Amino acid sequence: MKLAGAAVAALVLFAGPAHAAPVKGQPRLTNNAIYKKPALKKVSCKAVKGTTKASTEKYVKKVVSCLNTAWKGAIDGFQPVKVHFKQDKQACASGNDIAGSYAEICTQAVDVRLADDWIRAKSDAMAFAALLDAWNGVVQGMTGIGSAFRSMPNDRTGEDMAEQTHRYFLQGDCFAGVSARALGRKITDFKQVIAGLEPPEYSYLKHNGKLANRVYWMKKGYQSGRPGACNTWTAPAAKVA
Repeated sequence: MKLAGAAVAALVLFAGPAHAAPVKGQPRLTNNAIYKKPALKKVSCKAVKGTTKASTEKYVKKVVSCLNTAWKGAIDGFQPVKVHFKQDKQACASGNDIAGSYAEICTQAVDVRLADDWIRAKSDAMAFAALLDAWNGVVQGMTGIGSAFRSMPNDRTGEDMAEQTHRYFLQGDCFAGVSARALGRKITDFKQVIAGLEPPEYSYLKHNGKLANRVYWMKKGYQSGRPGACNTWTAPAAKVA
C-alpha cells in the first residue's frame, strides 16, 4: 500500500530546488474524498508498553488496533490492517538493512521488527512515532493517493520529482498528527515525534523538505484532527520546500 519511499527519495537527494507549484490535473491528490471527512473521532487507546518483548508486542498490536478503529469511518472501503512481526533486518519498502526496531507498511500489513531499542525503552515515544509513520502508508494507500503519486508525470530532471516527493511525505507528517490526536496522544514537542518517525538509517534522506515545514504540517493535522487539513498538493511553494 505504501510507496517504497526511501528508494524514491534517494533519487531526489541530490536534485536541485523544487518548482513547488501546486499540483493540477490529479484529482485523487488534490480533491481526494478523504479531505471531505470530518475530524476523526477520539479513540480511547490504553496501550501500555512494558520492557519485555511480549509486552512490547502487545503494545504494538493495541496501537494498530486503535488506528484501525480511528480511521475506519474516514476511509471509503476501509479494510482492517494486521500486524506482522518479523526478524529480518531488511525493510520491505526500501530494501535497506535496519539495525534496530522499525515499523512499515508492507503489502496489506504493518511489518514490525522488534529489537532492544524499543523493548528495553521505558518510554514508548519511538515506537509510537514509528507506528504513526507506518500508518501514513495505510491512509495514502487505501485512498489511492499513493498510486496517484507514483503515476504522476514529471520531467525526470529531479526538480519535479523532488517537489512531488515533498508533498507526499509532508502529507504523511500531517496524517501522523491527525492519528496522534485521534488516539488522545498529548504532543508538546513535534520535533521529537518527527525524529522518531523513521529509523536513523534514513536520516540522510530529505524527502520531507525543511524541518520547519514538517512541524507545520504535523501540527496542522494534530490541531485540526481532520484529514482535510493535510492537502499538501494545493499548498503554496513556501509550505512544501
